[in-house]
Amino acid sequence: MIYPLTALATLGIVGVYVWTMVLIGSARRKHGVKAPATTGPDDFNRVYRAHVNTLEQMAMMLPVLWVFALAVGDRWAALLGLVWIVGRIHYVFGYTSAANKRGAGFMIAFGALAVGLFGGAGTILWGLVR
Repeated sequence: MIYPLTALATLGIVGVYVWTMVLIGSARRKHGVKAPATTGPDDFNRVYRAHVNTLEQMAMMLPVLWVFALAVGDRWAALLGLVWIVGRIHYVFGYTSAANKRGAGFMIAFGALAVGLFGGAGTILWGLVR
């Protein structure tokens, strides 16, 4: 296997999403919000938004992670994935406790996404013009 660390980071990222799925299922039961409803008390809404926001961020992070791995390397991509994971976990804990506590976790994860996007694109473009 050429990119085992990036593969592990990918599984970790998906694992974070699975964890948010469990949280939303638990919040549905706790607050009596039956599917397909997506709104309820604020405590439920914050868990739901953390879950959906994680999906939105994951949809961008996964392809960026793999482009970064191909352009820069397996170890650096895995580190980027780990930073994203830590950021998203921090984000989910913050957001589910109070909406105004989500910022730091968001910035950590978004920073990893931005580094991956611009680092991967920059490395590829640099290789093309050399």
